[in-house]
Amino acid sequence: IIFSFGEFLAVTWNSSDNVVLFNFSAPSPTSAVPYVSIKCIDVRKNHHKTKWLVPWGPNQCEKIKDFDEAVSRQIEANDIVFAVHIPLPPNEMSPWFQFMLFILQLDIAFKMHNVIQDNAEITLDVSLAYRDDMSSEWKEMAHAIETRKLKCAFHSPKTPESEGRYYDCDLLPFMEIGSVAHKFYLINIRLPVNERKKINLGIGEIKDIRLVGIHQNGGFTKVWFAMKTFLTPSILIIMIWYWRRIKMMTRAPVLLEKVIFALGISMTFINIPVEWFSIGFDWTWMLLFGDIRQGIFYAMLLSFWIIFCGEHMMDQNERNRLSGYWKQVGPIAVGSFCLFIFDMCERGVQLKNPFYSIWTTDVGTELAMAFIIVAGICLCLYFLFLCFMVFQVFRNISGKQSSLPAMSKARRLHYEGLIFRFKFLMLITLACAAMTVIFFIVSQVTEGHWKWGDLTIQANSAFFTGIYGMWNLYVFALMFLYAPSHKNYGEDQSNGKTGLSGYFEIVACTKKSKMGGENIGHKPGSEISHVFPAEHTDLVENNM
Repeated sequence: IIFSFGEFLAVTWNSSDNVVLFNFSAPSPTSAVPYVSIKCIDVRKNHHKTKWLVPWGPNQCEKIKDFDEAVSRQIEANDIVFAVHIPLPPNEMSPWFQFMLFILQLDIAFKMHNVIQDNAEITLDVSLAYRDDMSSEWKEMAHAIETRKLKCAFHSPKTPESEGRYYDCDLLPFMEIGSVAHKFYLINIRLPVNERKKINLGIGEIKDIRLVGIHQNGGFTKVWFAMKTFLTPSILIIMIWYWRRIKMMTRAPVLLEKVIFALGISMTFINIPVEWFSIGFDWTWMLLFGDIRQGIFYAMLLSFWIIFCGEHMMDQNERNRLSGYWKQVGPIAVGSFCLFIFDMCERGVQLKNPFYSIWTTDVGTELAMAFIIVAGICLCLYFLFLCFMVFQVFRNISGKQSSLPAMSKARRLHYEGLIFRFKFLMLITLACAAMTVIFFIVSQVTEGHWKWGDLTIQANSAFFTGIYGMWNLYVFALMFLYAPSHKNYGEDQSNGKTGLSGYFEIVACTKKSKMGGENIGHKPGSEISHVFPAEHTDLVENNM
């Protein structure tokens, strides 16, 4: 039986030794709902008291079946409105859905006299309205005139016999809203034609407009909120306890202890379940705020791993100084800032215009793809560099282990235990780093696969909740293991006050053995000045 937060998998064997799998899955993170627009008639606004055309209901619009009917009735293209009601009857939207993302798909038929020209662009006059009951009036939420570049291919010969067949067109980004505060939404899409300005000319014969609505599942949202609500006090309590232990020391906190505390703060910041307020308030900026919180945590986590490995490289002279890591931490800060600017260029603008997308232009698409690809490559290179640093740490500590046999049995067993736990923590660090890199790449591909074409990766709820739980468990373990301890190990450690920060103790003792110091009767800290810079002397003395 395997349980991984969002997914439960049971494996059983029957009498014939065949494996039977029972998979009980939690709700997937998102759902995709297809919508087909209804073609409504709006001749000079004479048929309706309001500008909103509803495809169904008591005040539904006058419809046409297809454009052949429009031609026979002499209805102009400017008088046709494509209407989409969200959701489909008799359903209602819910704040638990958190966000709505819509993708546009055009059904364009091939006609010899109306082919799609090269670099053709379609102009959309789009309006969005909402209401919370079936009897109230629609209220405008957003309106914009947007252009989208058509990327269509026709895989049949362009002959009269092929007329009526459809182009194969790429999906187009349409709209994104950071909250679902209302029960019903209405989208009206117009395709204005202006021959003088060459608007919507050479775009083929559009038969239908389809939308794909993507929203977060309510069941997954409740699981996500429950996890955050539970984990927030857990990390907050261990963080307060950790810093209290640090302040009880007579020395000042060292760099490693400070960055562990900073990592705990960033984990708490991303844990705080402010999303609960989105259930009762129309906060469209929640998606942007969530990206900022996650970006801060990413930057802190990547910086911490560099400092964490650097502080444990025993032969490194410049230790306990943040300035000594500027070459490694600096690029992380610059990269995080660039991703923040990229996010502001899209989701920041969408706070005012939900129909805006950076993917609508060639330059924007190339920049967006470049940002994501470069970020993925840099993360992979970062992981390789981290593996190299961990290898150096392991090589250094393996060289120090040669001094352990000269110690007494009790002391040797104590240090062997410290070394084993430290190596295990370093391997867990590498595993956590690898999963974080994979999570970032998968989440970017999952979020953008509607915009990139056929490329898609399926990620279930267990993956997202599992990675999130892994981060919390890792941070919790770091603060628990590196908090100053009051346990005693042997006669010469009657003043001992640290946990896994006793790694520095291993350094001192193994180097004392090489300098000919007595292991049992040697006075703790008498040769510390030969091992550490002045700022580490108190740390080692407290570890001894």
